[in-house]
Amino acid sequence: MSFWETITGSDLTREWTAFAARADALPADHQAAWAQISSSLLPHGDFTGRNLPPIADAALGLLEQAAADGQSSHEVLGDDIPGFCTALAGGHGARTYRDRWREQLNNNVARKLARLGG
Repeated sequence: MSFWETITGSDLTREWTAFAARADALPADHQAAWAQISSSLLPHGDFTGRNLPPIADAALGLLEQAAADGQSSHEVLGDDIPGFCTALAGGHGARTYRDRWREQLNNNVARKLARLGG
């Protein structure tokens, strides 16, 4: 990956485009499950989103294997797709980007208040 790709994120765009092409080859119920998975994974991304492609690749691979085996997406993923994504991204209580930003903001405010008060 070149510096330019890192800065612009064009490598991520290529990866997500490839995921979309793979998902388009799936049956309709698997495509709907992929749409839910891809949107449910986004809050678990870091600032750049570079931690998500390996997770998304594994989830899409699971859907592809289920389709090849003739299983429905419901049989594989169950009813709680957002819960599945949370477990896939690091388990219940996994920090999202909002949690990291909130912590950073709180630390910055505490540091500034400590300088003013002491």
